[in-house]
Amino acid sequence: MSAHSNDLTRGGILSKMLAVALPIMGTQLLQMTYNLTDMFWLGRMKDSVAAVAASGIAGMFLWLGAALMIVGRVGAEIGVSQNLGAGNREQAQGFAQEAGRIALALGGLYGLVLLTLAGPLVSMMQVQEAEVFSGAVDYLRIVSLGEPLVYLTAAITGGFNGAGNSRLGFWANAAGLVVNMVLDPLMILGLGWGIRGAAIATVIAEGIACGLMLAFARRHPKKPFERFSLRGRFDSGRVRQIIKWSLPVSLESGAFTALAMVVTGMISSTHGASAVAVQRVGSQVESVSWLIGGGFSSALAAFIGQNYGAGKWTRIRRGFRTAMGVMLAWQTFTMLLLFFAGRFLFSLFLNHPPGLVDMGAQYLKILAGCQIFMALEGTCSGTFRGMGMTLPPSISSISANLLRPFLCWALAQRIGLDGFWLGISLSAAQRGLTMFAWFTLAQRRLPHEDVPPGAVPAPGAPTS
Repeated sequence: MSAHSNDLTRGGILSKMLAVALPIMGTQLLQMTYNLTDMFWLGRMKDSVAAVAASGIAGMFLWLGAALMIVGRVGAEIGVSQNLGAGNREQAQGFAQEAGRIALALGGLYGLVLLTLAGPLVSMMQVQEAEVFSGAVDYLRIVSLGEPLVYLTAAITGGFNGAGNSRLGFWANAAGLVVNMVLDPLMILGLGWGIRGAAIATVIAEGIACGLMLAFARRHPKKPFERFSLRGRFDSGRVRQIIKWSLPVSLESGAFTALAMVVTGMISSTHGASAVAVQRVGSQVESVSWLIGGGFSSALAAFIGQNYGAGKWTRIRRGFRTAMGVMLAWQTFTMLLLFFAGRFLFSLFLNHPPGLVDMGAQYLKILAGCQIFMALEGTCSGTFRGMGMTLPPSISSISANLLRPFLCWALAQRIGLDGFWLGISLSAAQRGLTMFAWFTLAQRRLPHEDVPPGAVPAPGAPTS
């Protein structure tokens, strides 16, 4: 284990998890604040509904790009955590560097797609208002320039998380957020650049965060590896292993976003920009739930990965039970928050025309119903992925999400716009239940006793 890595194979389970999870959750909150900062200032523009709707539609394509961004992050998290747990520091460093190279290449490719095909992509969303269409296209073209930086930041952060050293990623993203918060009001309102100003501020903030992560990986006294370099040839063996781990997760993310885009297109064509703006702001408010839950799930994956590499199955099982308790407590809190305080939270970001606040409050009340099930999903998913078993959570997620457009359409025919929100909530609940059932069956065949490091057993559940 590296001297600057957090050894998760020894010590108190909850304290070790929280040491990794809190900075990751803080980073996730910072990412949410990035988005909410844009929402806040765009909501102060004269034509706020069109601006928010345009950023929401453009954001769907950035969200879609996360499917490729996951490749580098997941490859680094699993490769680093398992090899450090097994005591193989050289291999861990190799996976961190390989993931960074892959991320930079994929980020450049996706950025080029957004830059050259922004118009046709936005047309796919069935946008009716010309101002919303042009705003979304402008936003996409500008933020495309920052995609390689975002991908690389995610990969380096994944390597740090896998080493149990998640604090530096938090500080890099915090610096980017401060820059974004300063530039947003200046560029959106002060200079009158509107949605273009929001995009420019975002790219500058992303560049600062990426530059800091690179500096941390190469020069910080607490960097997890002796050296970090993106130069050199791709190692075919590591590339194949990274793809094997990350492909199911990438497909899961891409399918989730693509199906969400289908639902957004349906909402846009039947209820217009106001409904899209409600979904955009509401989903950002709700993200306090799944971003924090996702951060804890990533910390759990690092914990499981190191103990998997060390063959500590007793600790793995105890870690799962501890994480489930924490996740259930958090999601219960967010359920109550969204149900009882949703109106107030929504009104902070979009409060006119007057009817939008009522629509937003209803959206958050309906989405509150699936929060407990998201705790099941996050805990089981993090445990599976820490063991390198990325296929079960991906199959569970994709199978549930495939039903989402059909549920939304069928329910919308009966109860109108609320049917879309109910369909989203029900499909999320089904996703959590399916994953929990799969893990419950799979864990019965996992070892109950510790095994020598490197003597990895073949679990009964399908692997990736």
